[in-house]
Amino acid sequence: MCLRSQRRGCARWTGLRLKRRAPNLYQMMENAGRNLALQAIDMLGEKWQSASIVVLAGTGGICAARHLANRGANVKLVVSNAERLGEVPSFQYEIYINTGSRALKLSGLRDETPVLIIGALIGYSLKSAPHGAVLQMINWANSTESPVLSLDIPSRVDSTTGESPGEYIKAKSTMTLALPKTGLFPDTAGDLFLADIGIPAATYERLGLGYVPPFGDRYIVPLLHK
Repeated sequence: MCLRSQRRGCARWTGLRLKRRAPNLYQMMENAGRNLALQAIDMLGEKWQSASIVVLAGTGGICAARHLANRGANVKLVVSNAERLGEVPSFQYEIYINTGSRALKLSGLRDETPVLIIGALIGYSLKSAPHGAVLQMINWANSTESPVLSLDIPSRVDSTTGESPGEYIKAKSTMTLALPKTGLFPDTAGDLFLADIGIPAATYERLGLGYVPPFGDRYIVPLLHK
């Protein structure tokens, strides 16, 4: 699938309120998390169950950590601000904690040398340069030699322009959701993959996007930079 062919309609997707014409936010987050976990397993290959994985989460990524933990992966979750999570990510976080899976404090990152980092701190809602815990987590990820798999858009990269008002996650791969974003470029996003989160083709058609479902019998497909 060619990225350029989707760019014209991508910006209109940001902030879309789907109401009853598509899955709700709980369902889409679950679909995204399952696909992100599968993409992480694919990146790690045969060593996926023994390899150490650190998930850096703002609102996304928590569900992926749970799916990985449920399959016996060596995963640890760090949330930038657990006290300020919204309703849906807070629900996901509570489920993750109740499974007995490991959650680290920010200070615990200094002792971690993961084989893979999953970056899901900030997606399309970029408003300003990173600061506080988010900035510390970004700096830690970039200081390691570990590859980063980003969710939707590398954290602190503008989904429309590709620009960043400060430090950003330097991703080896990015799994973007539903539609490609205009701000996905090779130097910041790395290898690109598109994940199905269950939105019907009719929803895109109502937006006038001329959508052709690209997934076939798969839930994740590679994208080409052009």
